[in-house]
Amino acid sequence: MENALPPIPAKRYFTIGEVGDLCGVKPHVLRYWEQEFTQLRPMKRRGNRRYYQHHEVLMIRRIRDLLYDQGFTISGARNKMQELLQVERDKKRNGDPGLDGVDAMDMDGDAMEIDVPALVEDDHLFKASMPLVLLRRELFEIRELLALVD
Repeated sequence: MENALPPIPAKRYFTIGEVGDLCGVKPHVLRYWEQEFTQLRPMKRRGNRRYYQHHEVLMIRRIRDLLYDQGFTISGARNKMQELLQVERDKKRNGDPGLDGVDAMDMDGDAMEIDVPALVEDDHLFKASMPLVLLRRELFEIRELLALVD
């Protein structure tokens, strides 16, 4: 069902309403999932407004898939998310580049940061390459989900 979800735009932060539209869930569900999945920690600004980053939108889509499409319970989805993060950490520890240029999310939910080479100092070059980096990251996420199905 994730195919029916709209593509994630190449921008740095998303409001809770935008994330709800991108992931097909209501904002109150997202706030509940923040309590249940400790890895999901959007940045909060003035007035306690939530701002989600790209990796958090991907995580929410993964949680949604586990709960709605694969039939996991909240507890089961939480365990599956921990398992996926452990696999990613093990790959990284064993020298597998994994996402190659994109650091995987740590177990405590720290954000994925894009490793920008020192050569790309020109801001317009960086902005032009951002959609490709995000697309590549999304493709790796999809590959991981497909590997779980096998």
